[in-house]
Amino acid sequence: MISIIIPTLNEEKYLPKLLRSIKEQDFKEELEIIVADANSEDKTREIAKKFSCKIVEGGLPAKARNEGAKIAKGDFLLFIDADISLPKDFLRKILAEIKRRDLGVAGFYLSAQDETLFTKLLFAVFCNIFLRIGQKIMPMACMVIFSKKNIHKNIHGFDEEIKICEDVSYARDGRRYGKFGIIKSTKPYISTRRFKKDGWIKPYLKYLFANVYILIFGPIKTNIFNYKFNHYDK
Repeated sequence: MISIIIPTLNEEKYLPKLLRSIKEQDFKEELEIIVADANSEDKTREIAKKFSCKIVEGGLPAKARNEGAKIAKGDFLLFIDADISLPKDFLRKILAEIKRRDLGVAGFYLSAQDETLFTKLLFAVFCNIFLRIGQKIMPMACMVIFSKKNIHKNIHGFDEEIKICEDVSYARDGRRYGKFGIIKSTKPYISTRRFKKDGWIKPYLKYLFANVYILIFGPIKTNIFNYKFNHYDK
């Protein structure tokens, strides 16, 4: 079974698209969807109930993912940000690749939901090349992360003291207990809202410097990079 865990905070605009894309998967094996919600004030929980999701109390992304994993029944965990959507063959392809490559933890290359030539180029430069180069130095994962449940337990989940790039630290820790890789057979579609809000250069530089910091000093447990959770639509 795959347990899909989604951290949310006021995601009524984006969550339905993700949940529909999960329900429409050409995937025959059993799965469950867990929404870890940080006290949303909109219809996020109502939408999650409509799609028959399990709901747990969340918080910041690391805590939300951990809370979801606590009740997960699956041997495979898939952590997905709420503003993602998935191609119809996503789950089938990733599970086949994970089994073929014997991966314990995995990250993903990314595609934009509104794929114009401009956004394709920007994602190729700002996201996927960064991931391709970065993983040669250390494991890297963001926005969508796969992990075997036993590995999640061995590393005690996501470190809730980390302020930014907790997913990178998670991948690094997970590699001690299983093989890490970037999935090549398919890509999730991500919303460009964060880039429309903050621009393309600023987020890129923030995460570039954050990863350099991690490489030199270790996990980021102070708010020196001024991370904010879900400010994109404000």
